[in-house]
Amino acid sequence: MKYVLMFTSMPEFDEAVPPERAQEVYAQIYQWFVDNNDKFADSGAELMPISTATTVKHSENGPVVVDGPFSEAKEVVGGFSVVDVPDLDAAIELTKTWPSLALPGVAVEIRPMVEDYSQFEQ
Repeated sequence: MKYVLMFTSMPEFDEAVPPERAQEVYAQIYQWFVDNNDKFADSGAELMPISTATTVKHSENGPVVVDGPFSEAKEVVGGFSVVDVPDLDAAIELTKTWPSLALPGVAVEIRPMVEDYSQFEQ
């Protein structure tokens, strides 16, 4: 089963973590990806800051493009990976080892992916 792991933090995260500690955690994150390489269906990616975001959203006159992220969440998605593990329990156990979880305001959302679109056929 494939799951998307979305790595999130609170907007204040960058200000709350000293640069030295952030470097330590990035080294641990790198090693985490190396250690768990066999579970990844996609290497994923870290995302650029939210100030670089562009959103395409609905309007009565058709889609419009606007600056800025407009997701309905307090957290900021900082990156993602796709893992291929047997079940949700395995995804949870893997996620519990994410190095950034030791930092305040960090979370990882686990979301199953649709793998068979035929389930939506009418």
